[in-house]
Amino acid sequence: MKKDLFLVTALLLSLSGVAGAQNLKPITQEKATRLVKTLSADDMQGRASFTPGGEKAADFIAAEFSKSKLKPLPGSSSFKQTFKVFRVTPHEVDVKLNGQKVAPENVFANTNYKELEWEANTDERRIIPITESENARDAMMHIFRMQEDAIVLVHPKHAETFANYKRYLTRGGIVQETGKGASKVFILTDQASLQNYDIEIENKIEELQLTNVAGMIEGKRKDEFVVFSGHYDHIGTHKPIDGDTIANGADDDASGTTAMMLLADFYQKQRKPERTILFVAFAAEEIGGFGSRHFSQQFNPDQIVAMFNIEMVGKPSQFGPNSAYLTGFEKSNLGELMQKRLQGTGYSIHPDPYPKQNLFYRSDNATLARLGVPAHTISSVQMDKDDTYHTVNDEFEMLDMAHLTSMIKGIALGSYDVVFGKATPTRVDKAQVQ
Repeated sequence: MKKDLFLVTALLLSLSGVAGAQNLKPITQEKATRLVKTLSADDMQGRASFTPGGEKAADFIAAEFSKSKLKPLPGSSSFKQTFKVFRVTPHEVDVKLNGQKVAPENVFANTNYKELEWEANTDERRIIPITESENARDAMMHIFRMQEDAIVLVHPKHAETFANYKRYLTRGGIVQETGKGASKVFILTDQASLQNYDIEIENKIEELQLTNVAGMIEGKRKDEFVVFSGHYDHIGTHKPIDGDTIANGADDDASGTTAMMLLADFYQKQRKPERTILFVAFAAEEIGGFGSRHFSQQFNPDQIVAMFNIEMVGKPSQFGPNSAYLTGFEKSNLGELMQKRLQGTGYSIHPDPYPKQNLFYRSDNATLARLGVPAHTISSVQMDKDDTYHTVNDEFEMLDMAHLTSMIKGIALGSYDVVFGKATPTRVDKAQVQ
């Protein structure tokens, strides 16, 4: 009997040391509900980039940071981190191959230049045929990644694939900068080689603005950073269901942004952290991760100890109550450190059960991971079963708020040792995440 009493007492003391000393009281379901409801409300219009709804969401997050008494990032007087991007839209096309004019509908370009003027007697460019027997989609994706100019001759058998890519690219693409990098011109033709060519392409360039929202709690080690993040943008309006066209993005990613904001409030109410904590709501994840790209350029990645990116944590995971998974679990030991910290708390973190979905590369963690940072995304959504992803049905009513609240508490507990300098995760091998 005395032995049993001793064990129970020891367990209670252990749990008290893990959770009680960290004061989880700032994380409540009531607070989480207010935040996620506001971000996913119809008046946010789906929080698409470059829209009033997106700007309204940024204003709301900045106001919450102010309530939590965060500080702006070094060198800034505002929580808003505004930066430029550019929309490149095709305007005019004039192409001749071997002296024959090519119809404009049979040409598209992947370029961020305002103008291309290519002739056969100027600088040599690589000529790449995509033959009748090739997989056109795979070939095009490989060519898009090449870091050299190319003229791509696509066999007419691949007309449908060609048309799909042309339709997508002619909408206009967003780029960080113009007038740099490699350009590719794709031409639908039965010609597999060229003696001469004359290519003139003109694009419309439009300058646009995006805004991250970022704040910090300065630690004792001012130049060691731990990042908590989530993307606040979504896709705006979408295909209507029962007359509803607003893709509210409650789970994707109002849930993760809410978690990040409540973690800011949580850590603000703890003792002064050992490491400086950065809290970031990223813009434009849905259109190419431009917010995280800009953010990554503001810091020396060697000074970022870890990144806890949070996305789609509003629904229970396949591992049961109070559980989530970490994308790219094997790429650093951050997940193992979290598992160790969560032992005996009732919360758990697991390896990503959906490796074929490539989730590690589909969120804002990937930008910093490519720079060697132990940057991972925490999620709980069951990707193989979720049917509201990127639809108008991703609404607040579809979330499990008790689960979301428990996820925020679990992340608070699991990240504590890293924030307070008791644990340092291994770096990501940059060569393995390109």
